[in-house]
Order: sequence, then structure tokens, then C-alpha cells
Amino acid sequence: MSSKITIIKNGHFLVPGSDKPVLSGYMTLDDDLITYIGEAEPAVEDGAQVVDGSRLLFMPGLVNTHGHTAMSLLRGYGDDMVLQTWLQEKMWPMEEKFTGDDVYWGTSLSVLEMLKGGTTTFLDMYDHMDRVAEVTEQSGIRAVLMRGVIGLCPEDVQQSKLAEAIAFARNWHGKADGRITTMLSPHAPYTCPPEFFMKFVQAAHDLDLPMHTHMSETRHEVEQNVADYGLRPVAHLEKLGMFTRPSLIAHGVHLNDEEIGILARHNVGVSHNPGSNLKLASGVARVPELLRAGVKVSLGTDSAASNNNLDMFEEMRLAALIHKGVSGDPTAVPAPEALLMATEYGAQSIFLSGVGRLAAGMKADFIALDIDQPHMLPHTDLLSHAVYSASAKDVEHVWVNGQQVVKHGQCLTLDEEAIRHKAQETFESLLKR
Repeated sequence: MSSKITIIKNGHFLVPGSDKPVLSGYMTLDDDLITYIGEAEPAVEDGAQVVDGSRLLFMPGLVNTHGHTAMSLLRGYGDDMVLQTWLQEKMWPMEEKFTGDDVYWGTSLSVLEMLKGGTTTFLDMYDHMDRVAEVTEQSGIRAVLMRGVIGLCPEDVQQSKLAEAIAFARNWHGKADGRITTMLSPHAPYTCPPEFFMKFVQAAHDLDLPMHTHMSETRHEVEQNVADYGLRPVAHLEKLGMFTRPSLIAHGVHLNDEEIGILARHNVGVSHNPGSNLKLASGVARVPELLRAGVKVSLGTDSAASNNNLDMFEEMRLAALIHKGVSGDPTAVPAPEALLMATEYGAQSIFLSGVGRLAAGMKADFIALDIDQPHMLPHTDLLSHAVYSASAKDVEHVWVNGQQVVKHGQCLTLDEEAIRHKAQETFESLLKR
């Protein structure tokens, strides 16, 4: 079968971390791969699809490294509450009612929002994960999926959940033309007893898969871990063997210097969720210190129930701003670093080697922003504009794996009208159950 060649002409391209972070010129694709990016016009065979890149800024697709997509159904259902109260009184009682169909429509709503907002890869830990994988397969998005497991239950239920998590990881890894990869995910050290947590570590070794968990999100959680096990969460997870596997932890808000050193030594990534952490008053993670120690820090939205949107541009901007304000150092997280956290560092954190940069040989996962707008002018520094001025609503086009999935702001792979209707209908149904 002949390959599909595309050339983008006269565009502006973001290449953070390079000698020339904003490049004006051309980019070519061959099926699912970028084959060229540069200022000189390349020779392209007749019949290639041509995209006019003028008035557009092309950048790597955004990578959302922590979330629970089906929880979009609970957006705005519980606001301005302490985390544990929010979970125990608002979230968990509603989530207990979720069926596979509910998860399907909640995930569809989130994926639609993410694609239209420039997110091309997301991580999801939740229940009914086969339905999440269905939406991923249908929509064309890239995802790292896992069955998140809470172990506060009888041993037979624990075993059933573990078997379900293993089966999902085994069945879906590498599916959807390689767009789906999997991990193993005990929910958190405070919701999974040590013996149960270690069974996930063993399963991760058996399947040769990475691990993901919530950790040190609140000060109370850290204090409870010390009371229960005599160790802070990082040392506790190190003792349980989690860091013998490639690992990503979500939040990491309350870390001391010793813990940052342990994470760096084991190459453990941290998914920084500034919007959710601020809204739940969990605190502000020590991101500048993590970065200085060599810890790979990425960005996540968490769920739309605690954020309340999935706008990764907003997370980038928050990550760049709050650490300046907290530290008093305007260079704490500069714009190029924030952009890397949302793209290349994100892909590396979830163990995707071919995603996150615009470069020859990388997967063609990228987006185009409309820069012919008042808030994007003048074109002084387009990388700065992407971080400090842009929002999800500025996304004009989206490609994943070489396929265009959003064109002129319209999703080409999902039925937006049906999803909007079903999401509202599903929430109203949940209230009545």
C-alpha cells in the first residue's frame, strides 16, 4: 500500500529545548511519522497533501499524565471542599453507581474536550477500563490506560480486582494501532494495604509494565502514612518495591529533600496537577526543586470533577506562574520548561519514546493554534504566547498518529452532539439511582 505524504508549508513550529525554539518553514509527514522539519522547502513527490500553515502555530500535542476521564460526569458536583470530605461524601458514593455505559459516556465527553483542546495523549486510571479503551480506539487519541484499584475490601474482592487489572493490561497493551499502552495502578498507599500493593509490584514485573499511583497529595495523607506504617509515603513505596519498576506518581505535593532524592535516584516521574491541587487546597508541589534534582516532572489535569476542565494550556500557565509566586523567583519555571512539561517530559513520564517533540522520526502527534487573534499578537515570542496567552479554545487542528482528528475546531472522529446529549442524560440518571 502506498504511503500517505503530507507537507505543511509556511508554518511556525515550536521546538522547545532546541537552539531555535521557534522555527518558520516546513514539516513533512509520511503516514504516522514526521519525516522532516526545517526552514528550507523540501522536495516532495507529486500527489502529496498540502496544508497551508500560514497564520498557524504548530506544536507537539499536549500530554496529560494523570486523570480519571469518566469523572467528567461529576464536573461541578462537589466544589470548595477538603479532599477526603469531597471523596467520601460526594465522589465515591456517586462513583459506586457507575456502570460501564456511564464510564463510556463520561470518557467520551472528556476525550472530546481533550482532543478539541489540543491534548493528543492522556493517562487514565479508573474502573470499567474496557469502555475507556473503546472510546480511545474510536476517537483516534493516544492513551496510557490502567485499572485503578482501591484495596480497602475483603481479600477475595482484592484478588478479583487484581485479576481484572492484570487482564486489562495484558489484553489492551499495544492495541488500537499501538495508540494504547497499559500500566498497573494500585490507587494509593493509603487505599491499598502493603501486602496488596506488593502484589501489583509483582504483577508489573511479570508483565514487564510500568506502575502509577497517587502519592503525597495532602499533608494529612503523609501524616497518616507515618502513623500507620512508620514511614513517609516515598520510603514506604520504596520498601514495597514499587520503584524497582519504571514508575510515575501523581501529585507529590508534600515531599521533603530526602524524598526528592529518592525519586531522582530511582528515576520516578511526578505528574504535577496544579489546577486540581490548588482547588482542593492540597498545596503546591516543589516543582523547581524536583526539576533541579533531575526528576522528570510532567503535567496532568486530574479529573474534571476536581479541576474543573481538561485544558492543558491552563495547566501549563499555572505551572509557570504559581512557582514564581511561591518562590519569589520569576525564573523558577520559565515558559520553555513549562511547555516541555506538557509535551516531551509528559511523554517520557509515561514511557512513550516516540511522542512529545516535533522532529524527524517522531510520531505525527501535533496541533495547530490560530495565532491570528488579538491575544496572540504581536508575534514577539510565539513560545511565550503558547504558554502565557493561549487556551484550549485556540486549537484549530489536531493530528494523532498522522491522522487529522480535529479540523477547524470540529472533531472528525466523535459525534459531539450525541456525546453532549448523553453526558447530560447520564448525569441526571445517576442522581435518580
